[in-house]
Amino acid sequence: MTRATATGLLAAFGYACSTGRRVLGASVAAAVAYGVLVLSAFPSYTAQMVRADVAYVDDALVALSENTAATAGTVGFALVVLYALTTGVAVVAAVGQLRYGDQSGAGGVTGVLPGLVASGCASCGAGLLGLFGFAGALAALPFHGNLLRFAGIAVLVWFLARTGDPRNCSVDRGAPVE
Repeated sequence: MTRATATGLLAAFGYACSTGRRVLGASVAAAVAYGVLVLSAFPSYTAQMVRADVAYVDDALVALSENTAATAGTVGFALVVLYALTTGVAVVAAVGQLRYGDQSGAGGVTGVLPGLVASGCASCGAGLLGLFGFAGALAALPFHGNLLRFAGIAVLVWFLARTGDPRNCSVDRGAPVE
């Protein structure tokens, strides 16, 4: 990791932690990401629990969290949690880019999508793959999909390192002025 990349990554995390409102936003986004990842691991189970009573969502979340830890292992579960936390910071940084009017904001915001899709599919177990009829595809992946989870986190970290603090202008000082 280069010095500029590390600086950008620290600036993005610093931005997300700079005010109570941003910390709350990152926490809520991380909690929602975790819930979606875990609850979509077995969509039919989640749907049955919710149809029975909405109050069973917390039971489904606990049961599917335990299932994720049992099937993906400690490393896989830790990657799911890390992915959710990184997603929370990425959402706050993306909103900051839009808020501060960064001209490259639209491109920067869409830079987070590959990480959300790639890692999101693997982080939830079968999740989105199961919804599309490819539930067995994850079973064929080595290390229970942990490499795909790690790759998704790497894409999100790259987005955050490139974004940095959205309040700061990122003009290339070496470019010639016309």
